[in-house]
Amino acid sequence: MALTRFERFLGRLLRAVVWMLFAVFKLFAPQQRHGGVSRLPSITNPLLLLPAMQLARKIRRKEVTSVEVVQAYIDRIQEVNPLINAMVKDRFSAALQEAAQVDKLIEEETGGEDVLEDRLPLLGVPITVKEAFALQGMPNSTGLMTRKDLVSGIDAPSVALLKRAGAIPLGVTNCSELCMWLESHNHLYGITNNPYNLERIAGGSSGGEGSILGAGASVIGIGSDIGGSIRIPCFFNGIFGHKPSVGIVSNDGQYPPASGLQMGFLTTGPMCRYAEDLIPMLSIMGGPDAQKLSLSAEVDLKKLRFYSVPHNGGSPLVSPVDVELLQAQKMVVKRIEADLGVKVQELFIPQLKYSFQIWGTMMSSPGKDGKLPTTFAELLSEGGKKVWPIWELFKWCLGFSSHTLAAIGLASFEMFQSSHPSPFILQQKDNLQQELEKLLGTDGVLLYPPHPHIAPTHHYPIFTPFNFSYTGIFNILGLPVTQCPLGLSSEGLPLGVQIVAGKLQDRLCLATALYLEKAFGGWRDPGKTTGKP
Repeated sequence: MALTRFERFLGRLLRAVVWMLFAVFKLFAPQQRHGGVSRLPSITNPLLLLPAMQLARKIRRKEVTSVEVVQAYIDRIQEVNPLINAMVKDRFSAALQEAAQVDKLIEEETGGEDVLEDRLPLLGVPITVKEAFALQGMPNSTGLMTRKDLVSGIDAPSVALLKRAGAIPLGVTNCSELCMWLESHNHLYGITNNPYNLERIAGGSSGGEGSILGAGASVIGIGSDIGGSIRIPCFFNGIFGHKPSVGIVSNDGQYPPASGLQMGFLTTGPMCRYAEDLIPMLSIMGGPDAQKLSLSAEVDLKKLRFYSVPHNGGSPLVSPVDVELLQAQKMVVKRIEADLGVKVQELFIPQLKYSFQIWGTMMSSPGKDGKLPTTFAELLSEGGKKVWPIWELFKWCLGFSSHTLAAIGLASFEMFQSSHPSPFILQQKDNLQQELEKLLGTDGVLLYPPHPHIAPTHHYPIFTPFNFSYTGIFNILGLPVTQCPLGLSSEGLPLGVQIVAGKLQDRLCLATALYLEKAFGGWRDPGKTTGKP
């Protein structure tokens, strides 16, 4: 659907205003200091270059000890975390003790490797966890100053399942304040940097997790996603991530809890550097419900129907898609057609133009019980005085607010939202839902950009707040999506694509991600990248 002359004018005007506001903001914003370091050191320990499942196999076969693997990751974290600020609290001593117990268990096991693989598929493998999830003995503040002294006494169900499978948590990673922004920044832990360029954002809200993985300082991790909080950090940090079909992985044990209709949009899923770890992680995290996905069923990519949607149709609220991202998606299309002998159909879906309006409308809608969801201002007030957004903005300008500008902006935006959903937007949502479900069915895969921009500079998303709608729309539709890296841009920053499938057809996008990893190389060591530092 072509843009009207007014829409084109409005889009150009908004982009011009954004650049001017950001230029002014940079004059007053505090500058990041990295001690003269422009990039991360490259990885030297070969254990850090193996997928989690291969590490588990080597540990079971006594080719390497769990202590050696855990120590290798501790060393890498200590090397890079001062630069990226991704891990906010470690449990290194406890992790090494648990690794020693794993090695002892393997020495004493008489049932053989197969028994261990069946019972404990991740035995001895280190893992990191987004701080928003409960991990026993670790903080669970979600970047909120009023929760700074809170320590979890239990594990979130998804964390517990991974630990039960033998994984050893190394610590918790940074997130945006209350998990509702696409830059991981809060006044409790500070700001997280992108491992490929320390001046760029790591994404949010699972940005600490994305950064620690992208830096090669973790191999697998846990994230949550209600508007792109797994996929955006995975894209910006050049790793894999999966937003599962709704209802497969438990969302319990994370803060803040979803309310209203939001409970049907929030998902918990795996983040990792290697595509082969996605299916085992999802199988473990889903527990008995993972059976609904038939993840062990073989997928013949040559029998799938592929579609490519290059952009959302040109919403004036959203930035145009970067040329290098468009080119990368075209390369994927050409490679699929050449390798698989299938025709990838390019589509333009007009309802995607309203992605942000659809997401905002559904997120603020009452639940089945008729109750409205908890407002962001109410969440900010947790454990303290009521937060008044305008007053908080005034305090921020004077340097006295305990909240980030992004969080204050979200709370302020809520004040102007209508409590009456637009019938037009609801109709667009229903039309889009029906069209995509019919299009994808049980054998369709759709390629779609993960974000209009390659990882932007720090704080820039404050001036382009609606760009997350490229990911958020699939939360509302309840479709599974895998984020897949596609090499690096001319500046040495990760490129990527979203791979979307029909409900409960997660195995299709996961199989496509495995194929694209082989075709495009997957994750790259940020210490060896070329391009501008």
